[in-house]
Amino acid sequence: MHDLAARLRGLPPSLGPVRLIGVDGHAGSGKSTFAGRLAAALGGAPVLHLDDVASHEQLFAWTDRLMAQVIRPLGRGESAYCAPYDWRTRAFGAPRPLPAAPVVLIEGVGAGRRALRPYLARLLWMELPPEESWARGRSRDGAEQRAFWDGWIRAEQAHFAADPSRPHADLLILQKAEGYEVLPGPGSTPGPDHTATQSEGPSAMW
Repeated sequence: MHDLAARLRGLPPSLGPVRLIGVDGHAGSGKSTFAGRLAAALGGAPVLHLDDVASHEQLFAWTDRLMAQVIRPLGRGESAYCAPYDWRTRAFGAPRPLPAAPVVLIEGVGAGRRALRPYLARLLWMELPPEESWARGRSRDGAEQRAFWDGWIRAEQAHFAADPSRPHADLLILQKAEGYEVLPGPGSTPGPDHTATQSEGPSAMW
């Protein structure tokens, strides 16, 4: 994980002074856990969770709000302020700061969407099949969220059908019993930050 963090820190900025790293994948694929561990390896990098940006009314129609509240301020080198959504009370809370740090992580379903890719230094995809991801998510959230998950899966399928992220991923992240395995993604191109993975064979452990 620390080697991956070093590679990301070494990238050129992609949004003002920020190296914006997207972590995408199916709901339940482990994005939040991975992003938290990567943020720690980066010395406490800020993390924006797209669960805080989306809402019941706008599961995926949040691009304009994200651009206004996050992307444009970070591009100016300013702290962004995003009001997190509470999925139980169905209301947005008080805005929270997201500093324009050297590396900022944005994680959630849709982090690699078409509108965001021009601002990403790298796009990482959690490599877990959708059915397995959704089963993990359902188990995590319990019976009270069963109806929500039924609607969510349909919305996620429609989103990725219209705006897929995985084909553009620079790196694929596989969760293992211990640590993560990092593979070149379908959207990767040869370059200094890909050398370690490619030169060590089909995969490398981080």
